[in-house]
Amino acid sequence: MKEVFHEAILRLKQEEPVVIATVVKTKGSTPQKPGAKLLVRQDGSGAGTLGGGCVEGDIWYAAKQMMDSGDSPDYREYELNEDLAADDGLVCGGTMYFLIDPVYEASQYLPFAQEIDSAYEGNGSVALASIVKSSSDGRSKIGDKLFIREDGSTEGTLGNDQMDVDAISKANYLMIHGNNEYVIFENGAEYFIEAYTTPPQLVICGGGHVSKAISALAKPLGFRLFITDDRNEFANAERFPEADLIIQDTPENALPQLPINPNTFIVVATRGHRYDNTALLAAANTSAKYVGLMGSKRKTILIYEDLLLEGLSVERLKEIRSPIGLDIRARTPEEIAMSIMSEVLMFRLGGTGAPMKLEDKLMAKIIKKVQISKEKSVFTA
Repeated sequence: MKEVFHEAILRLKQEEPVVIATVVKTKGSTPQKPGAKLLVRQDGSGAGTLGGGCVEGDIWYAAKQMMDSGDSPDYREYELNEDLAADDGLVCGGTMYFLIDPVYEASQYLPFAQEIDSAYEGNGSVALASIVKSSSDGRSKIGDKLFIREDGSTEGTLGNDQMDVDAISKANYLMIHGNNEYVIFENGAEYFIEAYTTPPQLVICGGGHVSKAISALAKPLGFRLFITDDRNEFANAERFPEADLIIQDTPENALPQLPINPNTFIVVATRGHRYDNTALLAAANTSAKYVGLMGSKRKTILIYEDLLLEGLSVERLKEIRSPIGLDIRARTPEEIAMSIMSEVLMFRLGGTGAPMKLEDKLMAKIIKKVQISKEKSVFTA
């Protein structure tokens, strides 16, 4: 999405109109999820993607027509039936909902795009709520916007004071990890709210074998990576070439030197109980929403007792994830790293960690459908 806002800023500064199409909701299996964006320029070229295929082509064409005619924002629904999906070589069977939003005047969107771009660079978190379905009383219209900053200040309105308050409340938690949400309000209006913040940051306390394996996974997943260890042989660029910053010091001294925010994930994996104890306390006293400790349940219990004696609140202690990771029966450093990063992604993206295997009821439908098909074939033969 970042490239879309970069391009919007560039074009709007040149006083060129653009259309920004956003996936605001999906059902079933779709090639893109909410938040995906496509910017269409005046010359018909674009930046970003809605998943490709004929659906994107239709949105692209609609956006170009919209600019030519000066039309207002539009909300569209596309059902990816088997025929439509097959045309594009896709295996989809879901529904996608789009907000197609033209920007004819720079003042309508440029300040928001610039602040969103700044948020990506680490300068505060922001959120943008947009009406996608008008309210029954006509006060909230498609395209109405409310821009929200982490300090609570706002610009614009969704056309309803209660809805503005609702959006501000939702923005407070969506800003933590830069997530989005589709909201159906009591007045019949529907809005989509997107939050923007810094890229996720991963801090690994300890430079051992598991930490090395974690670092190899983190960078391709979009994390800024920070390594701390007080030993030179474990805290160096040769061992951690992916790291954005390596601090050769103890965690309690290193963590205050890092730009830790709520979108930071801290993994404590030092070389022993005594070091884990101080490292976990230092990590727990930061603003990071995710703090995890690698180790056994017995080790966790002993360290938790020490942290409570040190004055850490019960509420914060309950937020710590230890033993860290998802239960995949991991044994090797690489397997443990996969377990840890899976939990980190689950936490960041809002997943459950449950298997995605087809439920028994769907399997039963498949079997029944095939049985009926076979019976028909025998009968017609």
